Amino acid sequence: MEHDGQPSPPLRGRVGEGGTASLSPDTSDSPPTLPLPGPPHKGEGEGRKWPRRAAIAGVVLGLAGFFGYAGLSDAVRQIETTLPPVPDPATVPTSQIVVDRADTLLRPYTIAEGRWRLPVKLSDVDPMFVTMLKGYEDRRFNEHHGVDWRAFARAAAQILRNGHVVSGGSTLTMQVARLVQGGSTRQAESKLRQIVHARALEDRLDKNQILSLYLTLAPYGGNLEGIRAATLAYFGKEPRRLTIAEAALLVALPQSPEARRPDRDPKAAKAARDRVLDRLVAAGILDEETATSAKTERIPEGRKPFPMLAAHLGDQARKRHPAEPVIRLTVDGRLQAKLEALAGARAAATGAKASVAILVADHVTGDILASVGSAGFMDGTRNGFVDMTEAIRSPGSTLKPLIYGLAFEQGLAHPQSLIEDRPSAFAGYAPVNFDGFYRGTVTIHDALTQSLNVPAVQVLDAVGPARLIARMKRAEASPRLPDMSAAGLAVGLGGVGISLRDLVSLYGAIARGGRPVTLHTEPAPRTPTAEPAPVLEPVAAWYVGNILADVPPPTIGARGRIAYKTGTSYGYRDAWSIGFDGRTVIGVWAGRADGAPVSGLSGIGTAAPILFEAFDKLGGDRAPLAPAPRGALIAANGDLPAPLKRFRGSEILTNKAPDTPQIAFPPDGVQVDLGIRAGDPMPLMIKIRNGQPPFTWFANGLPIARTPFARSESWAPDGPGFVTLSVVDSAGRSDRVTVFVE
Repeated sequence: MEHDGQPSPPLRGRVGEGGTASLSPDTSDSPPTLPLPGPPHKGEGEGRKWPRRAAIAGVVLGLAGFFGYAGLSDAVRQIETTLPPVPDPATVPTSQIVVDRADTLLRPYTIAEGRWRLPVKLSDVDPMFVTMLKGYEDRRFNEHHGVDWRAFARAAAQILRNGHVVSGGSTLTMQVARLVQGGSTRQAESKLRQIVHARALEDRLDKNQILSLYLTLAPYGGNLEGIRAATLAYFGKEPRRLTIAEAALLVALPQSPEARRPDRDPKAAKAARDRVLDRLVAAGILDEETATSAKTERIPEGRKPFPMLAAHLGDQARKRHPAEPVIRLTVDGRLQAKLEALAGARAAATGAKASVAILVADHVTGDILASVGSAGFMDGTRNGFVDMTEAIRSPGSTLKPLIYGLAFEQGLAHPQSLIEDRPSAFAGYAPVNFDGFYRGTVTIHDALTQSLNVPAVQVLDAVGPARLIARMKRAEASPRLPDMSAAGLAVGLGGVGISLRDLVSLYGAIARGGRPVTLHTEPAPRTPTAEPAPVLEPVAAWYVGNILADVPPPTIGARGRIAYKTGTSYGYRDAWSIGFDGRTVIGVWAGRADGAPVSGLSGIGTAAPILFEAFDKLGGDRAPLAPAPRGALIAANGDLPAPLKRFRGSEILTNKAPDTPQIAFPPDGVQVDLGIRAGDPMPLMIKIRNGQPPFTWFANGLPIARTPFARSESWAPDGPGFVTLSVVDSAGRSDRVTVFVE
């Protein structure tokens, strides 16, 4: 808070008990605040006590009389000119906080001098606490105009009768004035300044605003200011629901916050709390049974740490919004807490310096629901400060689904197409399988579920590494090639840099039928935009997801619950597992942040169990995987059209220029059985490679479709016979085939 360009004094200090801000409320905790004659010497009579009582009472009555009758005297006007401005409760400096999608606190940050002062609304505080606060400190709070003259008169009478302060005349409004002004409460001048300032507060603010200021500024010991910081530090919860004992302790602490700190002197804290309970019983606010029960509740003997969920995301968001008091994230706080605990436990079981990162996103909306950047943000041995959801690492085998998806899209293969898993070399590059064994002839389906390396490189050789990189970029991933070199076949087995967030974005697109999804951590406006280029066409994406649903699960999982893939980078440095259901996509990385190898690390053994546990933490029913889209061909190998029975790879490539569109399926001159003669016809799928979209499709010279991005189209012929199919791209280049359909 600033006044006339100058920083204001810290809003902190001790407030009074039972309406006594400057007259010491409790001789057991603090000394008298006015200079009084010393105790009577031996032999001194009662007569020596009366001058002292009269002096104290005179101060109290004098203050009341001065302000009550002097009105806007010169002295009062002079005080008014030196008072700080009346603060706006909405602009009092408070801790910047990060909250989740339900406004639950994820992480607060301290203000100046390392103080915790969290924003709080009156509606967010337990109403019983407010009732107890008013009943103990200021029973006529709702009636007076900042100063309770009846309380001053009562205080004077009690001093004259008892010889010491029993209760004072300070109101909650005066205590707020004291907190705003700072300084001492031990001089009569300070009391007068509080009185003048309290009247100004009441003129400018309503009662709820004044209460809000108290709840924000009241000191609770150490660097805690405000009730919200106190309840989080002492009870580990928000102030919405408090026990009677907790509320009484919070009423008592601001009167002598250092002497009564429960983390330093729990006995003093308990004694002060119990005195509050006794006085509230005497005032008729609590019944005896409730107070007696509350006195049995234990006093917290230490401070709890403030929440620090999604710490990496919070720090990143704070850099983007340094002046925003409340930063909202799309994160689900409960899920985040569960997954942070899961990451910590699994990292500890993996190795002394191992870490785990988990990213969860809603692939329908793009909301990131949880982001665990490391196994412990403050764990230096695991380099916990490094956000491993953003770190660039080798993806191992996790790109294989996209490779096969491109082959499906271009008509090069079907999930049941046969492919050879044998020792092979590609221009000097000779991949081997992870286990060193070869399976011979297998289906594409089995090649992917078993994560065989040689078939994946064969398919990548046909679809092209450059196309793979381009489609990754369509998924809003940012692949990084070594030394800015051109993409080679090694990309398919992990020879490229990518982040966990990139992989989650890629798999999210596959889960959405090939449509890319923009992941975000802050609520994004839902504005219509142009349809982006697809990562895969819908049938190809469904083929991939359907195969991944058949990947054998780890021992803790059940088959078919999710579609997922694992990967292990070279040298056992990174273990991956990414999976999705009909709504959610989750990615898991395990390894060491410094890139050192971890003995025994693997995608299936280390990351996959964490993935399945993460899905369990979501709770509720799992959204089913998407059904087969129109045009999907569900058939065994023997029922496939001849060109799809066996993967032919580069054998089908022609001598045409690489940019010229080529009809990949059906090949020229083949016979395609569509079931027309049997009376149960299905459409003919036409697929192309290369060329520049949009494409215009023709059958026997007549246009049948125009697609902005898709490289496939279905067409239903009128009957059996020869048909000429052709396609023209945006540059006017074309290709044509003639086939026989029946």
